[in-house]
Amino acid sequence: MCVVSWLVPGAGHLVQGRREKGLVFLLALPVMFAIGLALNGRLFPFMFSDPLVGLAAIANLGMGVPYFIASALGLGKGVVTAASYEYGNTFLIVSGLLNMLVAIDAYDVRLGRK
Repeated sequence: MCVVSWLVPGAGHLVQGRREKGLVFLLALPVMFAIGLALNGRLFPFMFSDPLVGLAAIANLGMGVPYFIASALGLGKGVVTAASYEYGNTFLIVSGLLNMLVAIDAYDVRLGRK
């Protein structure tokens, strides 16, 4: 359940019959990710010599399939000189972290805690 929910935002909730929540996550999280890319945000590399860059890379990976698609297409290079660069980074990081929380929530629903 966690893997499905991580790969496709909201899929864990949709599979469990929580359609409203699942649809909100399925729409909102990829849109946040796309806004981050549109604002010239950067998909951070996995360089753990700089801990903040490594943590940002893990946060980006938290988005699942949209992250892999964007990486494969060469998106998310980041334009440091763009006025919206930091906003883009924030959208990309927060969307990944929120998707991780959504996956944990789907797991809690599966266990009957919610």
